[in-house]
Amino acid sequence: MKRLVLATSNRGKLAEIQPLLEGLDYSLVTQGELGVEDAIENGQTFVENALIKARHACACTGLPALADDSGLIVDALDGAPGLVSAHYAGVHGDAAGNIHKLLAELAGIAEPQRTARFYSLIVLLRHADDPQPVIAEGLWEGRILDAPRGDGGFGYDPVFFDPVLGKSAAELSPGLKNRVSHRGRALAALRHLLLPLRAGGGWEGVND
Repeated sequence: MKRLVLATSNRGKLAEIQPLLEGLDYSLVTQGELGVEDAIENGQTFVENALIKARHACACTGLPALADDSGLIVDALDGAPGLVSAHYAGVHGDAAGNIHKLLAELAGIAEPQRTARFYSLIVLLRHADDPQPVIAEGLWEGRILDAPRGDGGFGYDPVFFDPVLGKSAAELSPGLKNRVSHRGRALAALRHLLLPLRAGGGWEGVND
């Protein structure tokens, strides 16, 4: 089984992504477990930041790398928090602070105008200088609640409501969330792209 380094120290992402790669003969390890610090994300788009993170993880570990750059895009806030979703309130990974700021920014905004979407951009690199990254993306449409609901998931999940399922992301079982989430959809697209590459030998011999 080949090892892939996941360009994050967030074990929540690892728990979500690992099951979605079953059957591809890859095992994931986070860069944090390998002692690699986070890359400086100074790109202007999700794809730029994902590539920065993947190249950094490859260069530091010598392993092929998978990087995800995700964010919450709120229409009433002109796309914010967007690229700064993880540190919207000023501290990276402060989920409670991020949610508090988001709800404060949306105070007084009526339900029909609270539309939002989670976006995920995933990059897979064989090595730091790989000229042909595998890139996939996924969207999850919903709206922002007035107050948190549920105790599952992480990040903005408690205030992101899926109108089709009638639940917040934090109220979904892990299996269901993996099927409908932005990251789940991006990984499904990645599998679709990766299978023919593996069959053709494009990803064989890496980290055997």
